[in-house]
Amino acid sequence: MKTYYVYILTNKKQGVLYIGVTNNITRRIYEHKKGIFEGFSKKYNLKKLVWFDETNDVSAAIETEKRMKKWKRQYKINVIEALNPSWRDLSEDFLDMDWME
Repeated sequence: MKTYYVYILTNKKQGVLYIGVTNNITRRIYEHKKGIFEGFSKKYNLKKLVWFDETNDVSAAIETEKRMKKWKRQYKINVIEALNPSWRDLSEDFLDMDWME
């Protein structure tokens, strides 16, 4: 059974928030950190994973992503700080930065 992730990225200034969905969080965060694809996250240097949730239901993951994108900024901040009050980069828990170089 596959696992799907809804996640929030920010930059060092914690100014811009990006919400995405993926079935491989390790690969996707690597892609964000390396700026592999052109787009919003590369433009705003969004490389810091500050929140994520997982599910086995792809439809639920997509629906959660769509719903969260409509939320006001403060509600997104509240969700992040409930899990990660220091806004630590959670990808440090599962990414081995050596293989990224």
